[in-house]
Amino acid sequence: MWLLIFLAWLVIWAGGTYWYLFSKPSPFSLESVRPLGPREFDQRKRDKVIKQGFSVDKVPQNLDAIVIGSGIGGLTVAATLAKVGKKVLVLEQHDQSGGCCHTYVDKGFEFDVGLHFIGQLHENSLLRIVFDQITEGQLEFVELDQHFDTIQIGEGEDKREYTIFSGKTEMEAHLKNQFPDDVTAIETFFNIMKVSAKKTHYLASLKLIPQWLALFLLKSGITNLCSSIFTLSGTGATDLVSTLTTNKDLHVIFSYLFYGVPPKDSSVMINALLLHHYKRGAYYPKGGASEISYHIIPVIQKSGGNVLVRAPVTQILVNNDGAAYGVKVRTIQQEVEVHAPVIISNCGVFTTFQKLLPPETQTKPDIQERLDMMKHGRGSLLVFSGFDGTQEELGIVSTNFWLFKNNDMDGSMEGFFAMSKEDAPDNIPMMFITFPSAKDPTAKTRHPGKSCMTILTMVKYEWFEEWADTSVRKRGDDYTNYKMKFANNLFDWACTLFPKLREKLVFQDVATPLTNMHYLGAQRGAMYSAEHNLDRFHAEAVARNRCSTPVKNLFISGQDVFSCGIAGALHGGLLCASTVLDHIVYIDLLFLKKKLKKQKARKMARLVKKLE
Repeated sequence: MWLLIFLAWLVIWAGGTYWYLFSKPSPFSLESVRPLGPREFDQRKRDKVIKQGFSVDKVPQNLDAIVIGSGIGGLTVAATLAKVGKKVLVLEQHDQSGGCCHTYVDKGFEFDVGLHFIGQLHENSLLRIVFDQITEGQLEFVELDQHFDTIQIGEGEDKREYTIFSGKTEMEAHLKNQFPDDVTAIETFFNIMKVSAKKTHYLASLKLIPQWLALFLLKSGITNLCSSIFTLSGTGATDLVSTLTTNKDLHVIFSYLFYGVPPKDSSVMINALLLHHYKRGAYYPKGGASEISYHIIPVIQKSGGNVLVRAPVTQILVNNDGAAYGVKVRTIQQEVEVHAPVIISNCGVFTTFQKLLPPETQTKPDIQERLDMMKHGRGSLLVFSGFDGTQEELGIVSTNFWLFKNNDMDGSMEGFFAMSKEDAPDNIPMMFITFPSAKDPTAKTRHPGKSCMTILTMVKYEWFEEWADTSVRKRGDDYTNYKMKFANNLFDWACTLFPKLREKLVFQDVATPLTNMHYLGAQRGAMYSAEHNLDRFHAEAVARNRCSTPVKNLFISGQDVFSCGIAGALHGGLLCASTVLDHIVYIDLLFLKKKLKKQKARKMARLVKKLE
């Protein structure tokens, strides 16, 4: 009798699982990808796509969803929903779409503001498949040189230089050549990278199963029996690498891809994932970062949706039952209400919960509980420099450069962020240098005889807070002089590597946390959104921080769902789409990946047969 009951329950469970996983249509298919079309260089034609301004008559009727923010997380969830026939409206407060994937042109120089390079885009990789699906195969990527990163530690005669190579085996082998006394430490860290890359989907799945079940599996210890990833995610980077080696330079190598959090306060899993991300190559979008939104938007429009800019959302509308049902958009004349049964916010948890929700909803305990799980991220300061000169004349390369004053990342970052506003500009401990014009082969055609450089470092919002209430481009001489102190010191540091830059400099602009707030809508200027500290990546916190929110019909997408960066935000969009559709789209992607592998095998077999 009990056996029959158990078998009946098992059949019901298996049937329900099968129905949940496979009963709904897949957003993705082989037929979605079409032959690559001609590249559009006419900026006026491009602007009609990526800079379509908001007006009431451009808002589609009978919307299925509204997405607030057109960063890659928002565009990904919108395109995925559109590919199952949903009519989605994306609203962007800036004057062009793309978020951190947009570029800006000034005095003939084109700068990327957030996408500097991206990994895991080798053939048939999951990330490459996603980009192909949401752009219908129209987005091209250029693989950068195998030597994609250079790291310099120290100053003057004490300066040491290390190089990072991509390659399935070459990355590890090249590091071993540079650190021959730490071969075992490197092997152990690369094993952590492997575990992190292969098992992170276990962590992500915690966001897709019922929360009570995820917490039960974690608290019962069942998850730890399945994989070490659930412990690894909550392990501090400094604590772990200190057990591997006493070589502080190698400590830097294991954490050099900085995002504003000292290694002692960051997850070793995240740092391992960041390095692993480029193991199979570093890439850059051909034509610049704005190509991403330019090719995703038509996919959204194909199902009747739209992407509109200059559309600042001032409030998420919530009814008496506590359900979101629309947004208010500020226009020059008035505020306009736009309604939809699903509202997706891609502008971060702090902006969503503290700024856009009605005051009476913001104060609810479950909203405050979600906010308490996060901390504000560090602000970013970027220096955009334009030069009259070609790549060859200036001696610049596609390789990125990461510069550190010393090999104590924990001490230097803590000391820097503890400094006064006056002392900070002269004591910058680290910076990142990239040359977008050297990465994009079309730059020579689109902007002949010109080259550009972007420098990035992390700063405190509080150092710039006194000018928060001033208007962009009208913040006064004190603000300009202060930000230029940072810019001049960073540029001087860059010129120690590339001395030819100084005499060819003809343009310079500086973005502070206030700039990032104005153009990107980044709370406190944090381009990487909420802080990626260790507490956030403990398995239980991962399970609780999900796309659904305490407000019915309101969902979160982007970097605050799982992790930062272009790939992290894109996965935030896929996780959000899975939640909204109540259908795990990753399973569809894995099936498509398998089909593509078989398709390639058949093509190879036909080619071999033809050559025989």
